[in-house]
Amino acid sequence: MKVRVVCYEGYKAEEAPRAFMLGERRVEVVRILDRWRGEDHEYVKLDGSDGARYILRYDRSRDEWEIQMMESRRPRVDHPAGNGRNPWPEKLCNTLD
Repeated sequence: MKVRVVCYEGYKAEEAPRAFMLGERRVEVVRILDRWRGEDHEYVKLDGSDGARYILRYDRSRDEWEIQMMESRRPRVDHPAGNGRNPWPEKLCNTLD
């Protein structure tokens, strides 16, 4: 999914995302967790202000950003009986941790 990214250009002219737009909603970058370069792309793993974790990919030749992964941080669901155990096991998919 292509996204508009607001960047801060540092002293080495490398762009660091500060926020991005999901439709009409602006998501601020809370923390950059990792950055790496591929042959034609740059990747940024970050935590967003919406509580989700993202991997954004920047295509240098096209000057375009897109979301490669989004991991939602859902709140814990307690058992209806109130014993504090989650009866519905959850598994996170597409995580790089």
